[in-house]
Amino acid sequence: MTEWQPTSRTCFVCGRENPYSLGLQWSNDRERGEVRGRVTIPEQFNGFPGVVHGGVVAAILDETAGRTVLLDGGFDDLMVTLKMEVLYRRPTPTGTPLDVVGRLLKRSPDRAEAEAEMRLPNGWVTAEVKVILATPPDSVSSRWEQEREHWRVTPR
Repeated sequence: MTEWQPTSRTCFVCGRENPYSLGLQWSNDRERGEVRGRVTIPEQFNGFPGVVHGGVVAAILDETAGRTVLLDGGFDDLMVTLKMEVLYRRPTPTGTPLDVVGRLLKRSPDRAEAEAEMRLPNGWVTAEVKVILATPPDSVSSRWEQEREHWRVTPR
C-alpha cells in the first residue's frame, strides 16, 4: 500500500485548492528512504516553448527535497530552505510525465540536508538540487498554524 504525504490548500507546487497549482503529490518509500512524486508540467510554465522554466524546476525540486523531513515526521517537522544549489543537466520538457525523487542526507533537531532530482521517463536526470533546511523562526511558523487543520492526504 502506498503511503501518501499530506498536501496544503494553497501551495503553488501541491495546493489542492490553488487553481494555478501543479497538483504534485508525494509518496514515502521508507525502504529506500525516499519521497517520490510524478508531475506533468503544462506548457504555460515554459521558459522557452516546450521547455519548463528553470525557476519552476527549482521550485518543484526545493519542495521535494524539503518533504524528505516528512518521511518520519509530520506538520511540526516542516522546515524552510536556507540554501539550495541547482544543477541543470538538460532541458526539462513540458507536457511530459516527470518523476521527482528526494532523499534526506543528514538530520539534526534544527537542520537537515537533502537532495532531489527530476527524471525523464527514460530515467535521465534533467535537474538536481542539494539543500540545507532549517527549523523556521516563530515569525514564519506561526503563520502556518492556520493551515494545520487543512493539511491532509487527499484520496487518489
